[in-house]
Amino acid sequence: MYKHISNNTQETFNIGSEFAKSLKESDIVIFEGDLGAGKTQFIKGICKAFDVNSEVTSPTFTLINIYDGYHNNSPIEIVHIDLYRVKNPRELANIGFDEYLFDTSSIKLIEWSQKAKELLENNYNYKVEILIDDQDENKRTIIVEKKM
Repeated sequence: MYKHISNNTQETFNIGSEFAKSLKESDIVIFEGDLGAGKTQFIKGICKAFDVNSEVTSPTFTLINIYDGYHNNSPIEIVHIDLYRVKNPRELANIGFDEYLFDTSSIKLIEWSQKAKELLENNYNYKVEILIDDQDENKRTIIVEKKM
């Protein structure tokens, strides 16, 4: 487990970019944290590290954004999933969530992962939890756990 303190959005971005060095094709990263905690900012840092040229935004309404990046000069697909608006398992099936989950040719970054707890319980490589500081609204504690 690694614990980082971020004092602003740029630091959260940088921590995400540094974390990206540990990722490889087929990895699944789940994210937990309150609305506005910085999950998407962290993911923007990951995408920057993979040379994603398109705009990285939270797919709150589309549920899934797919970005083309590069890893060791080879193309890699990054699948950014936001489950905030998902209400039940049937909706997960409708978007083909399990197909994305078990695709070994991409990196999956899943916000609001607790909405798919049963599917993700044993099927992820990293968990990133971002906590907003009670005393300073700009400060975050970022906890990164690698699943053993």
